[in-house]
Amino acid sequence: MRVCVYCASVEGIAPRHVDLARAVGAGIAARGWELVSGGGRVSMMGAVAVAARAGGARTTGVIPHSMVVREWADHESDELLVVDTMRERKAAMEERSDAFLALPGGIGTCEELFEIWTSGSLGLHAKPVVVLDPDGHYAGLLTWLHGLRDQGFLRAEALARLTVVADVDSALDACAAPVTIT
Repeated sequence: MRVCVYCASVEGIAPRHVDLARAVGAGIAARGWELVSGGGRVSMMGAVAVAARAGGARTTGVIPHSMVVREWADHESDELLVVDTMRERKAAMEERSDAFLALPGGIGTCEELFEIWTSGSLGLHAKPVVVLDPDGHYAGLLTWLHGLRDQGFLRAEALARLTVVADVDSALDACAAPVTIT
C-alpha cells in the first residue's frame, strides 16, 4: 500500500500539526506501507517523511526542479523524483499512490486534495481520498461543501466520496478501505 500524504510545507505552523504529520508517518511505517509525498524536507512534509523512514517505510518524494534549487528537497527520500512542473508532480504522485490522505494545510494542500477528489468523484480512479482533521482545521471548508450540496452544485455521491476522520488510525483504515464508484 502506497499512501500519498498532502500537507503543509511551510515553516512556522503550530507544533501540533507537525506532531500529527509525525504520527501519520509512524502509522504508515507500522502498517508496512510506503509514503508518497511532495518531496519537501521542511514542516509537516518533512516530518511525515522522517517519521515514516524512522519506522522502516520506503519514501518517494516528487518535487519540481524550482523547489529543489531552493534547497527544499528531501534528499533522504528512498526515491526523489524531480519534475518540471506542479502538474507533473501531481500526476507522478497519483500514479505512484493507492490512497490519498490530506492533513491540515494551506492552498497547495487544498488544491491537491480538490484535484484528486474531483477525479475520483468523476470515476477516473477508485482510490480512497481521506481528510484527517483532528481539530476542525477544515470545518469551514466542509460547511461550505455541504452548502454546495444543499444548493445542488455538488452531488451527494461526490461529497460521500470524501472521507473525513479525526484520528490517525481511522485515517489509515480509511486509506485501506475499498472504494465503490457510483
